[in-house]
Amino acid sequence: MTTHMSSSSSTTTVRAPCAGVAAAVMLALALGGCANMSETQKGTAVGAGVGAGVGALVGQGRGAAIGAGVGALGGYIWSSHMQKKKAEMEQATAGTGVAVTQTADNQLKLDIPSDISFDTGRADIRPTLRPILDQFANGLRDQPNTEVRIIGHTDSTGSDAVNDPLSLQRANSARDYLSARGVDARRILTAGRGSREPVAENNTDAGRAKNRRVEIFLAERQG
Repeated sequence: MTTHMSSSSSTTTVRAPCAGVAAAVMLALALGGCANMSETQKGTAVGAGVGAGVGALVGQGRGAAIGAGVGALGGYIWSSHMQKKKAEMEQATAGTGVAVTQTADNQLKLDIPSDISFDTGRADIRPTLRPILDQFANGLRDQPNTEVRIIGHTDSTGSDAVNDPLSLQRANSARDYLSARGVDARRILTAGRGSREPVAENNTDAGRAKNRRVEIFLAERQG
């Protein structure tokens, strides 16, 4: 990895030592080869920051970006706790339309659609969302190295003056609900993106419904 820092008078180039990549490759081999690595092993190896060398091996394309990105900075790991939480959330959200995934940088992501989370134009948590948040909060008090991010989104109906604060209010409502169930609010970051990050077209009812969503991320750092 090469980092360029520019100023008006000079340019400084900092190169990551080759030994780090070599060590990363040796670690991948020590784990028994890419084909025999479990998802937990892959996530832990990449997220713990072994770098682009192992990232390219274990991720089959996406791993290089993981290793060179958050993971290379000593970022997130995919531990047995994270794998267990993913399984719990998959069970808790089965049939609800909530997507539960492991992101490229080893975060657990819940993508919660509008028909589960909030009524149109409101930031009050719907009863259908409460058991999902209850399960999400369960056990997090015993995982001190975890962090939570909650991102609210709207469709393009209405102006930014309405959508931006509404999306943040929805994220804050989810934060407050989790905090009331024992999750330390200091570990929860919230943001509202308004209509700026659509996942579907806004010219159909179905597309707008997909864009009205809340995303919740859980990440664990190396202890």
